[in-house]
Amino acid sequence: MGRTRVLRRLLALASTTLVVSASAGCANTDSWVQSTAAQSWSAQYADAANSSYTPTAGSATLKLTWSRSVKGALDAAAALGAGSYLAVNGQTAGGCSLIVWENDNNGRQRWCTRMVLGGGFASPLFDQFDNLYIGQPGLMLSYPPTQWVRWRENVIGMPTTTRFLGGGELLVITHLGQVLVFESHRGVVTGAPMDLVEGLDPTDSTRGLDDCAQALPRCPVSAAPAFSPGTNMIVVGVWQPGAKASVLVGLQYHPGQTPLLTKEWTSEAVAAGVLAAPVLSPDGKTVYVNGRDRRLWALNASDGKVKWSAPLGFQPQTPPSVSPSGLIVAGSGPDTRLVALKDAGDHGEAVWHRDDVSPLATASQAGAEVAYTVVAAPSTGLSLLVFGLADGRILNSYPLPSADGYPVGVSVGHDRRVVITTSAGQVYSFEPV
Repeated sequence: MGRTRVLRRLLALASTTLVVSASAGCANTDSWVQSTAAQSWSAQYADAANSSYTPTAGSATLKLTWSRSVKGALDAAAALGAGSYLAVNGQTAGGCSLIVWENDNNGRQRWCTRMVLGGGFASPLFDQFDNLYIGQPGLMLSYPPTQWVRWRENVIGMPTTTRFLGGGELLVITHLGQVLVFESHRGVVTGAPMDLVEGLDPTDSTRGLDDCAQALPRCPVSAAPAFSPGTNMIVVGVWQPGAKASVLVGLQYHPGQTPLLTKEWTSEAVAAGVLAAPVLSPDGKTVYVNGRDRRLWALNASDGKVKWSAPLGFQPQTPPSVSPSGLIVAGSGPDTRLVALKDAGDHGEAVWHRDDVSPLATASQAGAEVAYTVVAAPSTGLSLLVFGLADGRILNSYPLPSADGYPVGVSVGHDRRVVITTSAGQVYSFEPV
C-alpha cells in the first residue's frame, strides 16, 4: 500500500511538470506574423531611418543582367523584397503603373496594376512576407504577393513612402501633413490621426502634388519621414502654407499607449529651410538633413536643437547616407562632389572628398567597404560607380546602356544585386561576379 501511494504521488508530480512545461512551450508567439520591413532594400533609402545603408556586403565587381522600362516616368528608387521581387511606382500614360518584377529572372513580370497617378515621388514598401504598401492620392493600399488588394483606406493627401513602426504598425504621413498609424495586416487605423498642417481642404487630395517632386512650397510634406526604433522618434520636413521656409518636426511614438503619437518639437534652426528626407543616426539620437544653404546639418532628435552644421560648397538635392559606424556620405545632385564626413559631436569632421566625382544619386552604402552611386557618362549618358568607403577610391564603373533622364535611386538587395532606376522609367539590374 505504501509503495502504491508513493507511485501515485510521483505520477501526479510528473503530470504537473508536463502540464507546466506544455504551458510554457505554448506561450504566445504571434509576434512572428507581425509585419516588419523586408530584410533587403525594402523601400526608397533602404530603411525607416532613411539611412541608404544595408549590412549586406556589396560587390565591387558586377555585371548587367537585364534592363527594362516602365514605359513612363519614375521618381523613386525600386523596392526589393525578402525574396526576388522588385517593385516600382511608375507614372505611365496608360497600362500598368505599379509593377512587380522578378529580379533574379531577367526582370520577368510577376504582376502589375493601374494606380491613380500623381504620387511618383513615393516608393512602394515591402514587408518580410512580400506584401506591398503604397498610396495614391486620397487612398492607402496594401497588396499581397499577388495583385489583389488586401486592404484600402481613405487618407487626406498622397501618402509619402511608408515606414514600419513596432508591433506590425505602419506609419503613413501624406503630402498634406496627415499622420496615421495603421495595423498593417487589416488596414485599421490605430490611435487618433494627427494633422501637421491646418486649414487644408480634406476633400482635395491632389492639392500641391505637382510641387512634391521638386520640394516646392505648395507641397507641405515632399519627402519620407525618418523613424528610429531605438528612440521611437519620427522626424519629418514640413513646409507650412505661407511660410518662408520648410522646418523639421519631431513626433514621439508611444507604442500601446494613448495618445499613440505626440508632437514634441518644431525646429526652425535651419533658417533657409530643409531639403530632401531627413536621416536618423543608428542610435536614433541625431537627425541629419540638408539645408537649402549648401550645408549639412546635425540636430538633436530629442528637441531639434543644432549640434553642428558643415559647409559643403554645393547644394545636394538628395539625402545623405549614414552607416552604423557613423560615416556620412553627403547627398547628391548636379554640380555636387563625393564627400564623406563623421559626426565628431560638436562638428562634422571631414574624412575624405573627391572633387573629380559629381554623384547624381544618394550613395548607397553596402556593408563597411563598398558603396554605389550614379554619375554622368559621355558615351552612355549615365554610369553606375562603385567606390570604397575608406577613402573614396573608385573601384569600378559600369555604363547604363541608352540611359536617359537622371537617376532616382540605387537599391541593393540581400542577394547583393544592385538596381538603378532613372527618371525616364528605365530599370537596370546588376548581379555580383
